[in-house]
Formats: sequence, structure tokens, C-alpha cells
Amino acid sequence: MTSAAPRLLGAADVRRLADRLDLRPTKQRGQNFVIDGNTVRRIVRESGVTGDDVVVEVGPGLGSLTLALLEVARRVVAIEVDDKLASLLVETVDERAPDQAARPGAFELVHADALRVAEVPGPPPTALVANLPYNISVPVLLHLLALLPSLERGLVMVQAEVADRLAARPGSKTYGVPSVKAAWYADVRRAGAIGRSVFWPAPNVDSGLVAWTHRPPPATTASRTEVFAVVDAAFAHRRKALRGALRSIAEPEAIDRALTGAGVDPLARGESLDVGQFATIAEGLR
Repeated sequence: MTSAAPRLLGAADVRRLADRLDLRPTKQRGQNFVIDGNTVRRIVRESGVTGDDVVVEVGPGLGSLTLALLEVARRVVAIEVDDKLASLLVETVDERAPDQAARPGAFELVHADALRVAEVPGPPPTALVANLPYNISVPVLLHLLALLPSLERGLVMVQAEVADRLAARPGSKTYGVPSVKAAWYADVRRAGAIGRSVFWPAPNVDSGLVAWTHRPPPATTASRTEVFAVVDAAFAHRRKALRGALRSIAEPEAIDRALTGAGVDPLARGESLDVGQFATIAEGLR
């Protein structure tokens, strides 16, 4: 027997649930709730999630995207820090996705701060799909990529400017620390734009989708921590050449040896290097 599709949330549903909780969305937590069913269906479609996937969602809010994910995925684990939102989410899933909620293990709520989560219960997650809180989107994404090596792919909605940075390539104006660190874990690409009118309240910034596919980090004897320290130093003063920028973490002689060994011009700047070159420099500085 085929399961009935979840009943997605529309604008009136979102406002009704918010009123029930006496909820006033806050900028502090980056709360902007999606009120358009077509948008959440698009996100799920673009994510490539199938019935074999175990999906992690961060910041499910009132459940707009959660319901759409439950229609497709084998299992959804939603991580929500807000007490009011967490208290209502399970009830919303039970009411609007009863067939999926009745399936053992199909949905689980983790009431926690995504930045402090140390594990995700159940089978290893294979996908991350989320409307990330915009004020902490990059730290949350990088934390989960490091925490969950089983993740094969993902799609996240973030502020458009952040989406550009995450997907930027070496040499571009938007290339920086988020670009390099995300590239350590995955191939990252821009996957489209999202209009402001699909949110309540409407944000003051544009939104974008970022898709990524897992790939192994560069082959290196340097640890991720060591490589990321080089990345942070290289971009701490964007106008400085690498020879000068890296002096915050190493002696001049060691820097010259590492750059020469990596085949990198000491007068080059961080924005010209890819993640593999940063790894080679970190290895040379060990």
C-alpha cells in the first residue's frame, strides 16, 4: 500500500503554528521560515535525496522542509536548538505526515545546538539538507562535514553572499577561508537562487542554494588542523603575500622552504591557491 504524501506547510499554516507558540522570529537565530511548498520540493529535488538516504536537517523550524524530506528519504534526523520549535515539531510531523511518522525510524528529533552536536543517532547519515540559520551557516556546515564522514552529498540554503563564497574558485574575488575549507571535504557548486518572498518574515538579504558532493581530502601527511591553520593565516591579511602572511604561524626560513617545496611563489597571495596547495605548504611546515 502506497503511503500518502505529507501535507506541506503553506503561509497560513506557518503563521498559525507561530501564533500557537507565540513565536516571534529572531534575527539572533537567523529565523526565516519557508512558506512555499514548491520551494521545499525544489530543494529536495535538487538535493538528489532518494529512498535509500538518511538525511540530517539543521534548523527545521516549523517543519516546512522536514515534511518534504520525509516524503522521499528513508530517515530524517532534525537538529533543532529552539525549545518552542522543538516542542512542536514532532506533533507537526505526526499530524501532517502520519504514514511516514508511523514508519519505525523514519523521523527523529535531536534537541540540541548543531554547533555542539557530537554525534547523530541511528544509521550513519548520507545527506545533509537544510535551510541553515544564516548567522552561523558556515560554522555549522564545516562542523557537520567534519563530524559526519559518512555524508555523501548535500544541499543547503544560505545567504547568497555566503553561497558565493562557499562555491568560489581560486582567483575569484569571493574566494576565501570558507571556499578552501569546504573544498577540503567536497566538490562544491552553486545550485540556484531563492527569492525573498518564499520566507516569513522576508529576509533583508537574498538567498542561494549550495550543493556539494563528497570527495577525499588532498593526499597529505599534514592534519586537517594543520592545513586549516595555514589557510586561516593566509587569509588573515588578504593583501599580504604568503611569505609575510604565514609568519604568524612559522619562522621565515621554514616558510621559504615550505613554499619552495610546494612550488608556490612566496609573493603569491592566498586567494590564488587551491586546497591541495595549502595542504602541501602545511606538510612542508611540519
